[in-house]
Amino acid sequence: MTLLITILLAPLALLAAFFALEVAAGLFGARDEGVRTSEASAAIVIPAHDEAAVIGETLGKLREALGPEMRILVVADNCADSTALKAREAGAEVIERREPGRRGKGHALSFATRHLEAAPPEVVVVLDADCAIDRDSLAVLVASAASGRPSQSINLLRPDRVASPLVQLSSFAFMLKNLVRQRGLQRLAGRVHLTGTGMALPFALFRVSADARSSIVEDLAIGLELAEKGHWPRLVAGATVWSGAAGEAGTLVQRRRWEGGFLATAARHGPRVMLRGLTRGDIRGVLAGLDLLLPPLALFALLNAAALVLASVLTVVFGAGWWPVATQLSLLAVAALAVFAAWLREGRRFVSLAVLARIPLYMLWKLPLYLGLARRGSPSEWLRTGR
Repeated sequence: MTLLITILLAPLALLAAFFALEVAAGLFGARDEGVRTSEASAAIVIPAHDEAAVIGETLGKLREALGPEMRILVVADNCADSTALKAREAGAEVIERREPGRRGKGHALSFATRHLEAAPPEVVVVLDADCAIDRDSLAVLVASAASGRPSQSINLLRPDRVASPLVQLSSFAFMLKNLVRQRGLQRLAGRVHLTGTGMALPFALFRVSADARSSIVEDLAIGLELAEKGHWPRLVAGATVWSGAAGEAGTLVQRRRWEGGFLATAARHGPRVMLRGLTRGDIRGVLAGLDLLLPPLALFALLNAAALVLASVLTVVFGAGWWPVATQLSLLAVAALAVFAAWLREGRRFVSLAVLARIPLYMLWKLPLYLGLARRGSPSEWLRTGR
C-alpha cells in the first residue's frame, strides 16, 4: 500500500518540486540579451470584438508609442457595435470580418495575415484591445522579433489594491505566471510561452503558424508549434504590456477561457514535449514539458489537497508508511515558501499580505470553474471579458 500511495503522489511531487525550482529561478531579472532597437517595419495587429468602449483610448495611447516604421491594423471581428468606426476615427487601418460560425481571436489573426501579405511588415506585434504598451517597450519588442525569434513581452494586469480580494489574488497569480515563472522558464529551458497580447513574431513565422490559430488559446499553441520547429520564443525583459483587471464575474469568464484552453493544449502537447526531451537527452525540453503539465495555481493546490486527503485515509486504513505523505507536504511547504518569496520580490504591489492569506478562499472561488470545465470541457470560441 505504501508503494501505491507513492505512485499516487509521485506526479504531484515532481510538479511541486519543479514549480518551486521555476519560481526560485524567476525571482531575479532576466539576463539582458543585448536587444535594443531596430528600424524594422512592424504592424501592430489588434483583434477586437465589440470593443467600442475602449478601442479609442487604446489607439490614442498606442499612436504615441509608435516608431517611424510602425502601423496599426485593427481587425473588427464579428462586431455588433461601432468598434470599426471608432478605430477609423482614431486613425487606425481597419479591416472587418463577418463569419459568425468561425469566431475567435485566432481566426481574426489569420484574417489579418491574409491582409498583410499584400504589403508585409518585417514584424507583427499582437496587442489586445484593452492593453497599453509604452514607446520603449514597443521598440525593444520589435527589435527582438526582428532578430529572428518569436518574442513575448511581460504581460501583467495593473495593480488595484482597492479591488476585491479575489480579483487581487487573481492579478497576483497572473503576475506569478507571466513574470516570475516566465523568467524562471527562460532561465531553465531557454524559452517561454507566448501569452497573446504583447507578443511579436517575424512576419515569416507569423504567416506559417496559421494552423495553430483555431485553438482557443492560439497564443500558447503558436508558441508551441514554433518551438517544435526550433524557433524558441524568448522573454523580452525590457518590454511590458499592461491590461486592466476585470471584476470578479469578468475575471471568471477570462479564466474559464484561458485555463480551459491551457489545460486542453497542455494535455495535448506537454507529454510529447517531455517525451521528446527524454529521448533526445535534452533536459531543457524535459523542463519545458514539465512547465506545460503544471496546472494553474488554484487547480494545482486543489489537486494536491484532494490527493493528500486520499493518501492520508489510505495510510490510516491500511497501516501504510507515512513518508510519502510527509514528503509531499514538505515539497508543498517549499513551493509555498517560493510563492511567498515571489510576493516579497514582485507581488506586494498587487496584493497585501492580509489578502494573500486568503488563498484558500481563492481556491474555493475557482472551484465552480473547474467543475464546469470537467462537465463541459474548455470553451470553443472567443469569450470576451467584461470591462
